[in-house]
Amino acid sequence: MVDKPEKPKPKKGKKAMPTATKVAQFLQRSVVRGKIVNTDYFKEQGLKVFLGKLQAQGWLDLFTNTQRGCSVPNLAEFYANCEVTKGVVTSKVDGKKLRFNANELGKILGIPFEGLGVYVREDKTTLGAERLLQLTQRLNQQPDLKTPRSVKKGEMTPLHRLLFWFVIKNIIPPGQGRNLADAMDLCPANLLDREERISLPAIMISHMSRIANTAREHDLVYGFLLTSVFEHFGVSLHKKVGVQVTDEIRCSTLLSCEFKITKNGTTGSEQGPQTPFTPVPGPSSSGPSLDTLL
Repeated sequence: MVDKPEKPKPKKGKKAMPTATKVAQFLQRSVVRGKIVNTDYFKEQGLKVFLGKLQAQGWLDLFTNTQRGCSVPNLAEFYANCEVTKGVVTSKVDGKKLRFNANELGKILGIPFEGLGVYVREDKTTLGAERLLQLTQRLNQQPDLKTPRSVKKGEMTPLHRLLFWFVIKNIIPPGQGRNLADAMDLCPANLLDREERISLPAIMISHMSRIANTAREHDLVYGFLLTSVFEHFGVSLHKKVGVQVTDEIRCSTLLSCEFKITKNGTTGSEQGPQTPFTPVPGPSSSGPSLDTLL
């Protein structure tokens, strides 16, 4: 008598992690709230050109709203329950079901959803070699450059540094302390400068997908902007913290971008009326100065 071969035992699937456990884990992650632009401060410093770049995108009201806040418990629960399928985000926060796509997110935030909405750091073919070379030449101030490459922050003009800084704090915030602009960081900065449309809602959803669908512990991003989403869906905000002085783009940021502020002939602080910023001469004199851009 021949023994019948044993049927293979079905593999046990991984048990879904309890929601409370996931939320607790997400609460341990760093939160990127975003940065707020103080309109009066920028006007005082003669930087209306930067405000004009935001206005061209339809973002001026979005990033100058000082009444925003951030609720970390709600943010953690949102990402713990977040799923992104074919560009549609679903989640559950404080018992409320959330569902939106890029178009709907744009309406919630009061901004356009059309424009470049692709941010794939690993795939530089998205833009094409010719476009990558053009934006590298422009932001690197080297029109004779033959090959696209990353650009050091110190190689940019002051305005381009500020645009790059704004991009990595509010648009594609992957981490802290970055001084090297990757090709796909350069693209949004270049589009901001050229006043060509960027789809912030689509880029936000792309980042939400990365956080929800990967094991890597990404920061919890868009803290301020998602508060508007939670309020839209009637979510009760827990431990909401309003905008702090440190959340505004102020003197230290502008100085790090190589703008110079003077007060009574000496380097000034953020207190009191101040004279407009002017560029500090860098190692290269090529490229537009802030005076010509203004």
